Amino acid sequence: MRRPLSPWLSLSMLFVAGVAAAVVAGVAAPGFTITDTSGKAVQLADYKGKYVVLEWTNPECPFVRKHYGSGNMPALQKEWGARDVAWLTINSTNTTHSEFKTPGQMSDWMKSQGAAPLATLLDSTSDTGRAYGAKTTPHMFVIDPAGKVIYAGAIDDKRTTNPADAKTANNYVRAALTEAMSGKAVTVGTTTPYGCSVKY
Repeated sequence: MRRPLSPWLSLSMLFVAGVAAAVVAGVAAPGFTITDTSGKAVQLADYKGKYVVLEWTNPECPFVRKHYGSGNMPALQKEWGARDVAWLTINSTNTTHSEFKTPGQMSDWMKSQGAAPLATLLDSTSDTGRAYGAKTTPHMFVIDPAGKVIYAGAIDDKRTTNPADAKTANNYVRAALTEAMSGKAVTVGTTTPYGCSVKY
């Protein structure tokens, strides 16, 4: 039986239901240039010819903490990074929002979680988040070497904040990468994301 959401969660932190991502499977991934936590400009075009995962995040979100606290997200980052997938973690929290993290704060939090993305990017103007139609944290996108989105949506099918659920969930990101890198068509290309609202 799934646990209900904790009563202290505000409405802005409830998962988004019935709202599709603006960018869906089958379309070209919008290009972007975002600064990482070390101050380096990172472009999507830098990874042309590789599979890319975009992960929207926010350390204040209990859904994000579920996937980091359980070790699920760091494990995925390490698993696919070892297979030459460019995993980019993006925080689109606007600088004007109380949950905005400075580069140092974001870097420290990622290190404390044992995270291993190729880069952690601060989309402090929220431009890239809006370009992708990122709705929630987490919100996941998988891009193929040709620059086409082959998966967009939720990380998995267990829409809760319970860390234990990450171990038994059907992970859509892993499934999409496994199929695509085996030369197969992606069975599930678009799902509805769940998590906290992106703080635009």
